[in-house]
Amino acid sequence: MPKPAAQIETVPAEVVERRIYLIRGEKVMIDSDLAELYHVTTGNLNLAVRRNAERFPLDFMFQLTEKEFENLILQTARSSWGGKRKRPYVFTEHGVAMLSAVLRSRRAVEMSILIVRTFVKLREMVASNRELALRMENLEAAQREHASVINILVNEIEDLRMLPPPPSRRIGFPAH
Repeated sequence: MPKPAAQIETVPAEVVERRIYLIRGEKVMIDSDLAELYHVTTGNLNLAVRRNAERFPLDFMFQLTEKEFENLILQTARSSWGGKRKRPYVFTEHGVAMLSAVLRSRRAVEMSILIVRTFVKLREMVASNRELALRMENLEAAQREHASVINILVNEIEDLRMLPPPPSRRIGFPAH
C-alpha cells in the first residue's frame, strides 16, 4: 500500500505576487525569494541552476547589474548590511517553470505551478488594464470633442448677446 503524500502548505497567491518585480521590462523573481518558497537554500538553488546551465538561457534568468541590485535594495527596503553580498539571479516565468525540473521535489513542482499561475494572472490584469485605458482614452477624446462643440455654442450665444436688441413692437390693436 503506497504511503500518503505529505501535505504541502499552501502559499497565498498574494505572497507570490509581492515577490514579482519588473526588471529590464521583464516580470521576474529573485533567487532568494524562490529558494524560500521552495524550502531550499539560495546556494542549493543556484547550484542546481549552474549544474543545468543549458536549461537557463538569458530569457529564463539573468544576474542583476550593480545598479539594478542597488535599485532593488531601495525598492524592497532590503538590508545591504548583513544581507546579500552578491548580485542575485532573477528568474522569468519560463525560468521558474524550468526550476521545478532541476530541483525535482514535489514542493518545487507545486510552487512552480502556483508561481506560473500568478504570472498568468498578472498578465491578464495588465491586459484588462490596457483595455480600460483604451476605453478611457476614447471617452476622453469624445469629451474633448463635445467640449469643443459646447465652446462654439457658448461663443455664438455671447456674439448674439452683443448684438443690439431688435426693435420692440407694440402688442395689441392699434388705436384709431
